[in-house]
Amino acid sequence: MLFCRGFSRISTTPRKSLLGFILSRPTEPSQSLLSNQYLYSTIKVCGGRKAFSWSLPSLLGIGRQIHHSSSVIEEQFDPFSLVAEELSLVANRLRAMVVAEVPKLASAAEYFFKVGVEGKRFRPTVLLLMATALNVHLPEPAAASVGDTLTTDLRTRLQSIAEITEMIHVASLLHDDVLDDADKRRGIGSLNAVMGNKLAVLAGDFLLSRACVSLAALKNTEVVSLLATVVEHLVTGETMQMTTSSEQRCSMEYYMQKTYYKTASLISNSCKAIALLAGQTAEVAMLAFEYGKNLGLAFQLIDDVLDFTGTSASLGKGSLSDIRHGIVTAPILFAMEEFPQLHSVVYQGFDNPENIDIVLEYLGKSHGIQMTRELAMKHANLAAAAIDSLPESNDENVIKSRRALVDLTQRVITRNK
Repeated sequence: MLFCRGFSRISTTPRKSLLGFILSRPTEPSQSLLSNQYLYSTIKVCGGRKAFSWSLPSLLGIGRQIHHSSSVIEEQFDPFSLVAEELSLVANRLRAMVVAEVPKLASAAEYFFKVGVEGKRFRPTVLLLMATALNVHLPEPAAASVGDTLTTDLRTRLQSIAEITEMIHVASLLHDDVLDDADKRRGIGSLNAVMGNKLAVLAGDFLLSRACVSLAALKNTEVVSLLATVVEHLVTGETMQMTTSSEQRCSMEYYMQKTYYKTASLISNSCKAIALLAGQTAEVAMLAFEYGKNLGLAFQLIDDVLDFTGTSASLGKGSLSDIRHGIVTAPILFAMEEFPQLHSVVYQGFDNPENIDIVLEYLGKSHGIQMTRELAMKHANLAAAAIDSLPESNDENVIKSRRALVDLTQRVITRNK
């Protein structure tokens, strides 16, 4: 089929060392099919309260701006291994936090927190690494001094942010699966398919309520406001997706704004919350925010690619799920730029399976997948640049954690599931 032949021309980005990844960033516009215009859009937050720009200064030359602090530690390592023990603590606390008095609700709430189905725990990993990258260490078990006690208390509060973020994330998955009538998640039956829509919605609400209780216990109004805004963004993004007009469906700006609300807002505001609780300056907090925002956008862009190129087995959910639900994502939007005749098909929607086949055929002939990967890489590069812009440190644990955060930007864009 033409669709398949089209993808065979697009090679998977090869895995490189961290330093090689940074230095290999495109520095000539001619090396990329993607215009920088997509990095200068503005996210317009409802009510006109804020307007986020999702770009640092021009990407051209970012490779030359990197200070190569990661060269202090050259050996390869797994970022997840740096916080593995702490992740276990967080996971155990999460399982304890979602216990409910009503057995059915308890079973539903803990469904995706059970051992073996917790998922990648990507967001808690990022947040725990961010905490160390901002010089808040996990104290040694034998520590007993007053200073160590204060550090322990602060680290525990930062762990709470990781727990709250994961509960909000899982709650959004439960609600999304109901809205999408999904039957699979993380390689097993979705909660709505197993226990029904009503219980799945209530389980999501229960997780949000537990997240609110933990959030209130932090007694930091700025952090509470940040994460409350995240929940608002999740609802706003989902509503934008459900109520899109034909014109909005064809807009890259609308798509990126929705993607920020649905995916990037949670990780960006959680990273900023880590910085604020750690007592960092407003400038450092904004760098943490920029890292999370661009990492989240890169993550979702690759998700959109994998929806076309992945398999149901590797994704843990059905492939081609977005287009079957009438959702237009970046690969199709880029294909529409190459083949304007696709606009009429997209305007008609995808209730007719023939329209899906037509879009897939044109996508296979286009550079839509490649250009989406390039856009993801540019946002990953911006995330790495934010980490590199943090105040310098000679602390080995800080350097390792910052290197791990940069390494995660590479893992996000080279993953296949």
